[in-house]
Amino acid sequence: MSKTSKKKNHRGSTPSHKPRKATAGDWISGARIRTLPLAFAPVAIGSGAAAITDQFNAPIALLCLVVALALQIGVNYSNDYSDGIRGTDDFRVGPARLTGSGMAHPKRVLAVALAFFGISAAAGLVIVILTGAWWMLVVGALAIVAAWFYTGGRRPYGYAGLGEVMVFIFFGLVATVGTAYVQTGVFSQEALIGGIGIGLISCAVLVVNNIRDIKTDTRAGKKTLAVRMGRTPSAVLFCFLMLIPFGIVIYLGLFYSAAFLTFFALLAGLPACLITVMSKSAKEYVLALKLASLTGLLYGLGLAFAFFS
Repeated sequence: MSKTSKKKNHRGSTPSHKPRKATAGDWISGARIRTLPLAFAPVAIGSGAAAITDQFNAPIALLCLVVALALQIGVNYSNDYSDGIRGTDDFRVGPARLTGSGMAHPKRVLAVALAFFGISAAAGLVIVILTGAWWMLVVGALAIVAAWFYTGGRRPYGYAGLGEVMVFIFFGLVATVGTAYVQTGVFSQEALIGGIGIGLISCAVLVVNNIRDIKTDTRAGKKTLAVRMGRTPSAVLFCFLMLIPFGIVIYLGLFYSAAFLTFFALLAGLPACLITVMSKSAKEYVLALKLASLTGLLYGLGLAFAFFS
């Protein structure tokens, strides 16, 4: 090979040009800010459930929020790293990723992901020390392990169509029920019911994200639920996941009348459903994803307000 041969990138392919270096804006984009409402919402619902028994604890709730946000950001950077080194992001139709685009070295992206996992773990440890709920350490450890193996490891479960299951468990049930429990010391029925609702919406966000990536994920061998089901059935599933939580609102409204205000979230949820069913471009799916995330935020705020009232 001659001295003038081009260097290979981290996946062994020869780039046609040197990628630009990641800017602060690129790193912020890599955190995928639009997904963070789905970390905030379950904490809001769980804190509202704690307030029902006058046991809302603001410092503990804030620590729960740190745990959820840091874990979500850690997941996002971890996915960026793992999908990037596997080559899954080589033909992305959505926003460019730090690792896959070559804008940032994979080890640096991994270090940032681990740093946020560390922040989440540290905040969780403080909660355990303050509350004495030592068994929650196991739950926290499982959450971090699940976050990593979504796309990391030799056999990531996200590549086997199980991503939605884990999202429902950890960003729905665990986040909501756990937030209420560390403040009250008991398991709350309201937190469980609310956790089911926000968990379904969080699953919907993942579904529409994966609908957008069906073609590229298929080429990369990433068999998400959307790849397995196909575009039209997945769009129907998305609508189902988005709308069923509002049946839960009707039930909760029988006991907490302010819960009916949560129906305002449909101002974002219904357009998200319509766009997903009618979409033909990646840009439209990204808009549906943003609206679905906004729906999750409004849903969480609506139920929290009802419980606090």
